[in-house]
Amino acid sequence: MNKMEDLLNLAKFNEMIHKREKEACEERNNKTVLIVLAVIGVAAAVAAVAYGVYRFFTPDYLDDFDDDLDDDFDDDFFEDDAEEITE
Repeated sequence: MNKMEDLLNLAKFNEMIHKREKEACEERNNKTVLIVLAVIGVAAAVAAVAYGVYRFFTPDYLDDFDDDLDDDFDDDFFEDDAEEITE
């Protein structure tokens, strides 16, 4: 009878060890996924900050160019049209 109890106890002990190993493995996998997501998040944050700094310091030449052209051409065309209509 003692041998049978010893075998049952050994089987239970073996199950507990395997269960703990599986839990430890799952815990390591969860930590790995968390670390990978954290690295991706940090990289995205650094890229967003770099883009924001770039946009802040890069002058917008297009607005100045459009404003200059609008002032030069608008006056000439409207004056010519007004003279033709009055004559």
